[in-house]
Amino acid sequence: MGFIGDIFGFIATPLYYAISGVLIAWHELFTALGLDPEGGAGWALSIIGLTLVIRAALIPLFVRQIKASRNMQLIQPKVRELQKKYGHDRERLAQETMKLYKDSGTNPFASCLPILLQMPIFFTLFHLLNEASRKFEGKGFLTDDRARDFGESRLFGQIPIADTFWGSGIWREGGGDVGVMVLALFLVLAMTATTFLTQRQLMAKNMPADALSGPYAQQQKLLLYVLPVAFGLGGVAFPIGVLLYWTTSNLWTMGQQFYVIRNNPAPGTPAFKAKQDRDRAKAAKKGTGRARCWRSRRPRCPRPRSDVPRCVSSRSDRPRHNARRTRRREAARERVDPDPRAPGLGDGRGSGELDRFARAGPRERGRDRR
Repeated sequence: MGFIGDIFGFIATPLYYAISGVLIAWHELFTALGLDPEGGAGWALSIIGLTLVIRAALIPLFVRQIKASRNMQLIQPKVRELQKKYGHDRERLAQETMKLYKDSGTNPFASCLPILLQMPIFFTLFHLLNEASRKFEGKGFLTDDRARDFGESRLFGQIPIADTFWGSGIWREGGGDVGVMVLALFLVLAMTATTFLTQRQLMAKNMPADALSGPYAQQQKLLLYVLPVAFGLGGVAFPIGVLLYWTTSNLWTMGQQFYVIRNNPAPGTPAFKAKQDRDRAKAAKKGTGRARCWRSRRPRCPRPRSDVPRCVSSRSDRPRHNARRTRRREAARERVDPDPRAPGLGDGRGSGELDRFARAGPRERGRDRR
């Protein structure tokens, strides 16, 4: 345990300073806004603010996680083909699978990065709050006096922010604290529900139909039920401050994932089809309000090109358009009947208006019509 403790201390020391610095900064802000510096509301809001800062810093990793999960979903048909082809040779199957990951630029462990990187922060915060509440010892920028203020702070004036569901059980000597149990149980259920809904949202809306079977799908289904149960069982031993952090983090994850699935879904998924339907409905709604040509009944081009005959866009231009059309008709009547055998029709021997019009390309003819 000494070696492991030294490694944890080496990793946790900078995290103590970072977490305590952000926590104290938020606490100072809420104190300046008029909250009691020794009250539980200021410390609870400071923990929520700390969570928002941490999750905002993890956005680039979340983007990598989404890309990795999408790539894993899209290559599942190829993985199943490799399993059918090399199912009898596990070594060859592993080699071909790793080659497929490399060729497609997929990292199967990238989807776990946000959770893995949050775990040291989670344990550091747990240890920081635990030491502050039980021993009144500060870590990092959190002094002993501030640790005592935090350990003695109470939400709603009654519920200690550093207590746990298990430590305040009614089976304890003295009867425990029902208020702590109710609030802690609510946060545990909220943490469990948000974890389940986040994973369920990913599987129901952003996974192709062919990716719902196979080892990757089995892994996702396992996480769907195992993670909520694990957090629910472990949550009874977490202080209320840690439960606030984890519940806020889950709410952030669920909202962030909802935004990504809605605006950038994976191809071939129900979310992708729903986005296409929304885009078509939006385009149709915009099309009904656009000005339409009274001649062709087509939407008007906002910037017609110079080489395309511009269509009349409003009824106010109709007289001018009719006058041009009349002049063209009169000029056509004056021309010679376009007989292919007649001289001067595109053979270079004529020099009249008809010969120039016959040799002209589409652009010149368009200009002549205008």
